[in-house]
Amino acid sequence: MDTESRTPTLDRVAGPADLKSLTDAELGLLAHELRQDTVESVSRTGGHLGSSLGVVELTVALHAVFNTPMDKLIWDVGHQCYPHKILTGRRDRMGTLRQKGGLSGFTKRSESEYDPFGAAHSSTSISAALGFTMGRKMGMPVGDCVAVIGDGAITAGMAYEALNHAGHLKERLFVILNDNDMSIAPPVGAMSTYLNAIAEKGPFAMLKAAAEGLEAALPGPVRDGARRARSLVTGLPGGGTLFEEFGFDYIGPIDGHDMPQLLATLRAVKARATGPVLIHCVTVKGKGYAPAEGADDKYHGVAKFDVATGAQVKSKSNAPSYTQVFGEKLTEMASRDPKIVAITAAMPGGTGLDIMQKRFPARVFDVGIAEQHGVTFAAGLAASGMRPFCAIYSSFLQRGYDQIVHDVALQNLPVRFAIDRAGLVGQDGATHAGAFDIGFLAALPHMTVMAAGDEAELVHMLATAAAHDQGPIAFRYPRGEGVGVELPARGEVLEIGRGRIVREGDRVALLSFGAHLAEALAAADLLAGEGIEVTVADARFAKPLDSALIDRLLANHGALVTLEQGASGGFGAQVLEHLARTGGLDRGRRIRTLALPDRFIDQASPREMYEEAGLTANQIAAQLRELHQVLGQGVVPLRRPRLN
Repeated sequence: MDTESRTPTLDRVAGPADLKSLTDAELGLLAHELRQDTVESVSRTGGHLGSSLGVVELTVALHAVFNTPMDKLIWDVGHQCYPHKILTGRRDRMGTLRQKGGLSGFTKRSESEYDPFGAAHSSTSISAALGFTMGRKMGMPVGDCVAVIGDGAITAGMAYEALNHAGHLKERLFVILNDNDMSIAPPVGAMSTYLNAIAEKGPFAMLKAAAEGLEAALPGPVRDGARRARSLVTGLPGGGTLFEEFGFDYIGPIDGHDMPQLLATLRAVKARATGPVLIHCVTVKGKGYAPAEGADDKYHGVAKFDVATGAQVKSKSNAPSYTQVFGEKLTEMASRDPKIVAITAAMPGGTGLDIMQKRFPARVFDVGIAEQHGVTFAAGLAASGMRPFCAIYSSFLQRGYDQIVHDVALQNLPVRFAIDRAGLVGQDGATHAGAFDIGFLAALPHMTVMAAGDEAELVHMLATAAAHDQGPIAFRYPRGEGVGVELPARGEVLEIGRGRIVREGDRVALLSFGAHLAEALAAADLLAGEGIEVTVADARFAKPLDSALIDRLLANHGALVTLEQGASGGFGAQVLEHLARTGGLDRGRRIRTLALPDRFIDQASPREMYEEAGLTANQIAAQLRELHQVLGQGVVPLRRPRLN
């Protein structure tokens, strides 16, 4: 045996071009090694493991058959792209995955020519692939375009808009439906049932135009039976599938872990297709790693873990997470108020609504990856007299903004928006940062916008939202553990638009909005050690503002600094607008706003991301110290007003 034959197949692959020289048997061996390498890599960094393991064979087959990067391979959502990264020259950097300065956990155009389109939110791939396809038609240097979309992601309306347009344009385009019967949570709705029926009852591959009639090559009785079975599976006239009604040639279902079947199918469609083709590929999330296959979430997102046992390294914090507090307290409130219902967009576990779902399954609605529908559905529930809590991550709520404007705010309907993952979220990076909700919600008439300074405040805001039947209300809170404060047994209904002073000082006032209150107090502690006493206030509300508190702080201090875990144009901008409107900017006071900078911040730990943003306790203290020094003497001291 020569040296090369003893070399692990994966070690012989520097890029996709190297797959062209491998035999089909070697490609199967490569998939086995790639799966092991993916497990080893993610065990050291954490990340999205289950979805990546489910597409190992598909990734190998796609790169072996198509000619990337000229051919455009677009992954949707991007959670499953780790094997793709390993095969496209990034294997030696996988130890930096989701770390500061390292590889993104998703596809990213600036990272590699093999990532033609960035993705981290679902259901964008078919639209993007169709855009590339039409660019090719107009003379751009683009080859074939392949969109790989999951059965969870295809529940979103955007995917069907793209399918409809692609079917109309009739250009050559490949869509691979990666059907593992699971997104983050099990997929919901009629589409999931439909796909399951096809996968379970239609084990043959119908190549139709792409392979010039596989059925035609079958013996007569077998051919007739196949046609009858296909008609029974699809339930549509003539045996057509929903996808064929959109104008696609439908192929499948095929076994996404059977390398010979994958290679044969992809080669056939590449050689023969003239229009849009959808390949229905059935896979197993977490395939090939027993702890992932046996987990309820198939190890969708994991911390660092032990490869032998699958045991994850968990945080040692004793404080509950904000998400857990939300889920538990909302469930308690729902037990006392039968009008309380909850809506999630495919994230019952991620939002904490799985707690309420277990106790009140008929009152928690998982709408799938369909934030637009979820918001308007909540509006309808509110209009009927129910008290809906719409729990959606900040970055995902962006996808339902038109519905918030038109279907909720315009009609002044009391939908309660529970906005999880507000602020910078760490290893998921810029795509998942909850940076913009303060600004885009505070701009809307009728909207009330709150942010919890700690987990106890979150409990109070839950109670406030439940009691608020006068219009829409939103409350935001970050990812991760709280600060460890004692939780009240029941929340107190807060006075709308009223903040509080939490620490009294003089000269400089720091007005914090949201969960950066802990950093504000830490900054004040640092300065107190230097003999500088800073007033710290918790705004609680960005809309309506506590104008009386702002005016009092400005009257009694030489400088006012606002602080928030959001982009410019948010809370600080609201305060500045109030001061400009009321003449507060003309009083000779120094005003400064501390918010996220006007750029996207790449993945790192939350601490590192806030340091890059200039918002750690030390950095805040430096700003306050500078203001304190330039003010000098003679500033009117704080008269210590206390707001209860």
